Amino acid sequence: MKNQPNKRLWFWWLVFAALILLAVWVALKLTGNEQTLVRNQPGLYSVVRVADGDTIDVDMNGRIETVRMIGVDTPETHKPDTPVQCYGPEATAYTKQLIGRQKVRLEADPLETNRDRYDRLLRYIYLPDETLIEEKLIAEGYGFAYTFFPFAKSELFEKLEQSAEQAAKGLWSACQVKIEANGHKQTQ
Repeated sequence: MKNQPNKRLWFWWLVFAALILLAVWVALKLTGNEQTLVRNQPGLYSVVRVADGDTIDVDMNGRIETVRMIGVDTPETHKPDTPVQCYGPEATAYTKQLIGRQKVRLEADPLETNRDRYDRLLRYIYLPDETLIEEKLIAEGYGFAYTFFPFAKSELFEKLEQSAEQAAKGLWSACQVKIEANGHKQTQ
C-alpha cells in the first residue's frame, strides 16, 4: 500500500512534464507561424533597392514601384547634373541599415497626392515593428523635413529637424547647410 502514493506522484510528475513539453512545442510552432505571417502579411512589400536616402524600389506583387518618402529630403547621391552632396552616401547607408532584409509597409497621406512629378509613389514607409523611416532619418540628422507640400506629419517632422539641428546630429555637424531663396535646404 505504501507504493500507491509513489505511483500517483510519478503519474502526476509525468503528466506535468508532458504538459510542459506540449506547451514548449506549441509555443515554438506559434512563433514560427507568426514569423511566416509577418513575412507573408498583405501590405508588406520587399525592398529590391534603396535608390538613395529617401527613395526605395519595392516589389508590389511582381511589379517594381519606386517609392519616394513623404516629408523628408536627404542629400542627393544620384540626381542628374548634381554632384553627390555632403551626407548623401551616409543617408543612403542609414536607410539601407534601417530596412535591412525586412519588408516594409507603405502608407499614403490623406493630404498628399498619390504620385510625384516623376511618377513615384508618395508614401510613409514603416518597418514591421511600426518604426517610421522618415521620422528616424530626420531625428538622427540624415535628412531635412520637406515641408513644401502639405502632409499630416509636417509639424512633427519640423520639430524633429529642429531637435536634430540643435543637437548637431548627422549632417547638422558634418556639412554646411545652404538654404535657397525658396526655403529648400541642401548640403555642401
